[in-house]
Amino acid sequence: MEGIDMKKHLFQVMTESEQTFEKIARDIWEHPQVGYEETYASSLQKDFLSKEGFHITTNVGDVETAFVAEWGKGEPIIGFLGEFDALPGLSQQDQPTYAPVVEGGAGHGCGHNLLGTASIEAVVALKQLMSEQNITGTIRYYGCPAEELLSGKSYMARAGAFDDLDVVFAWHPGTFNFTVNASMQALTAIEFFFKGRTAHAAAAPHLGRSALDGVELMNVGANYMREHVPDGTRIHYQITNGGSAPNIVPEEASVYYFLRGATRKAVDELQSRLIKVAEGAALMTETSVRYKISSACYDSLPNMTLNTLMYDQWKEIPPLTYTDEEIKFAEQLSKSIDPSVMAGSKQQLQMLGGNPNDILLTDTYNFPQMFRQSSPGSSDLGDVTWIAPLGQVLTTCAPLGVQVHTWQATASFGSKIGMKGMHYAAKTMAGAALDTLLNPDIIAKAKEEFNQSRGGVEYKCAIPKDVKPPKPTKENK
Repeated sequence: MEGIDMKKHLFQVMTESEQTFEKIARDIWEHPQVGYEETYASSLQKDFLSKEGFHITTNVGDVETAFVAEWGKGEPIIGFLGEFDALPGLSQQDQPTYAPVVEGGAGHGCGHNLLGTASIEAVVALKQLMSEQNITGTIRYYGCPAEELLSGKSYMARAGAFDDLDVVFAWHPGTFNFTVNASMQALTAIEFFFKGRTAHAAAAPHLGRSALDGVELMNVGANYMREHVPDGTRIHYQITNGGSAPNIVPEEASVYYFLRGATRKAVDELQSRLIKVAEGAALMTETSVRYKISSACYDSLPNMTLNTLMYDQWKEIPPLTYTDEEIKFAEQLSKSIDPSVMAGSKQQLQMLGGNPNDILLTDTYNFPQMFRQSSPGSSDLGDVTWIAPLGQVLTTCAPLGVQVHTWQATASFGSKIGMKGMHYAAKTMAGAALDTLLNPDIIAKAKEEFNQSRGGVEYKCAIPKDVKPPKPTKENK
C-alpha cells in the first residue's frame, strides 16, 4: 500500500473497530471522576493499551493517574494527548432533558471521556499499520489527568515527559469542526492565607487583628489594580475562608485567585503585583500573609503547519452524517439552551459562512486570520505547546449552542453524536500522524515554525518545584 491507499486502509480499519472504542468512552462516561481522582479511567486505559502491546510508564511527574503508553522504535517520536477527568456537579443521563444520574455528582461536561479515547483509537490503528508496513517511528499516548485543574500536563512537563517529542496531536469535543488557530491564555491559580489574632468582637475588639480584614483589603486593592492591567487580563477570586462566627475576630482567612493573561510573562508580572497587594493588606491590618500556587500553565502556541495538515485530512475522511433519531435528540436538547446563547452561536456560525439553521454541523473550517489571537480560556495543554509543535482541532460532538461545562454537554458527550465526533477526531489525528511518519519535511517545517513562535523563550514550568501534585483519596486508590 502506498499514499492514499495506505491511508484509506487506515481509515477502514478504524471504522471496523469503532465499537471497541465507543465501549471505552461510554465506560469512562459512566464512571466520572474529577481531577487527580481518575483512577478508573486511568486503569482502564492502561490495561487496554498494555494488552495492545504498548509499554506503559506510570506515575509520570509523580501524578498517580498520569501515564505514558509507547510503541515502536526510532524517530520520529509522535505524541497524542489524552484527558479523562470529569467535572463536579454535572451528572446527567444521555437524554435531552435534565436528569442527573446522581444529584450533585460529577459528569463529563467537557467530553474528556471522548478526548482520551480518540487518541487511543488513533495510536492503536497506527500501530497496526506501522507493523504491517514496517514503518519506522515511535508513537506515544499521554494519559493526562486534571486538565480541569490546569495542572496535570504541567507536572508531567516539569518531569520532562514531552521533551523528546518531534510533534504532538490533540483535539477537543466541540459543536463544529475547526482547527484551533487561536491561543489560549496563560494562568496562575494562587491562594492567599492571612493570619491574625482572635478576640471577642464585642467585649475586646481592640485585642483582635482580623485576618478577614486582610482578605477584604487585598480584594479592594486587586479590584483597583484591574484598571492598570493589559487588555484581556482576567482576575477572578473567591473567599475560601472568612471566619467562623460574626462575634469572633477571625484569626484565619483565605482568598483564592485565578490570574489570566495573553502570555506567561504577563501573568508572572500580574502575580508579582498581586503579592505586593496582599503584603500591603497584611501591613495595614497587622496580620501576616502567605501564599500557595496550586496550578500554573502557559499560553498556547498554535502551529499552522500541523493544524493545516489536520484540516487537510477532512478532505479524505467521509463527512459526518446523522440519523433521524440523532437529529431529534439534538432538536430536543436545543430547546433547553438559553435563547441568547443560541442566538450568539448562530450569529458566530453565520459570520464563519455556515448555515445558522443547522443543528449538527458537518462542514469543516480553518481560520488562518485567527492565528495567535488570544482567546479567554486556559488549558495545561499550553505547556506542551512550548515544548514541541502541537496540532489541534475541535470536532462536532454536540449540537450547536451547547456550551461545555453544562449538563447539556454531558448528555451530548455520552450520546451517539459525541461518539461520532470522537471517531472523526481519531481519524483526523491518525491520518495527520501517518503523513508525518511518511514525510519528514512536515516535521522540519513544523519545528521551524515552532522555533519562530517561541522567540527564543525556553519552557520553564511555572509551578514551583516544592509544590507537589495531589494524590487520589483513599476511596479511589
